Amino acid sequence: MRLVGKVAIITGAGSGMGKAMAEVFVREGAKVVLADISGEQDAVAMPLRDAAVAVHCDVADEDQVQALIATAENRFGRLDILCNNAGFGGGMAPLAEQTSEHWDRVHAVNIRGVFLGMKYGILSMLKTGGGAIVNTGSASAVIGWKGHGVYGAAKAGVHQMTRVAALDYAKAGIRVNAIAPGTMWTGLVPQSKEVSEPPAGGWRLPGIPMDRWGTSTDIANAALFLASDEAAYITGVILPVDGGYCIGFSGMGAEHSGAPDPAG
Repeated sequence: MRLVGKVAIITGAGSGMGKAMAEVFVREGAKVVLADISGEQDAVAMPLRDAAVAVHCDVADEDQVQALIATAENRFGRLDILCNNAGFGGGMAPLAEQTSEHWDRVHAVNIRGVFLGMKYGILSMLKTGGGAIVNTGSASAVIGWKGHGVYGAAKAGVHQMTRVAALDYAKAGIRVNAIAPGTMWTGLVPQSKEVSEPPAGGWRLPGIPMDRWGTSTDIANAALFLASDEAAYITGVILPVDGGYCIGFSGMGAEHSGAPDPAG
């Protein structure tokens, strides 16, 4: 029960990593506000009963983000934890084949959404003396992934905003950290829509030292640690959750044989 008495907002909570965060946080005692644009947040919130409230939210819309923060304050009295998890990859292509419309869409969700969440989340946390922010970055922002110039640039911005905000608000008692997922088996992987767990002995992912896919639970457990008081002296950290990929195979990117479009 590491989050008893805490109130958390989780964006992108309709599936995958956000859904797993919601379930783990409630299990650990938190009240949660689950935000998504898909409508699936309602189904995620239902079994969590009184511990959860679902909100339809486009994280790139400033008014909707302000309303999301207000929901946490009005329903549960405060905001202690903010997980800026909403995002999408948008597919792989060489940079010159990307469109400006694709750039705008990817950046609207992946970096503008995080900026707005932090801006209004921080203002809320300042009212109550502090809190913890956990942003979802990407291994593609730590090293280069071929074909992910647009997405990787957005996630690199998330990492840098994380570091700077951590410095800006350290004395105010607000910790800001990020998780950098590697190749994750989530709803962003086409095959995962048919099979909820990666096939045993299936794609070996030769670029992953731990020789397996990452799961939504791996990310949720990392978010739990960074959001909890166990990480009370940790801020400004980009935590890779990638099976050793970034440290072990920094030059290989997503070119290695057999790897699908990464979803981290």
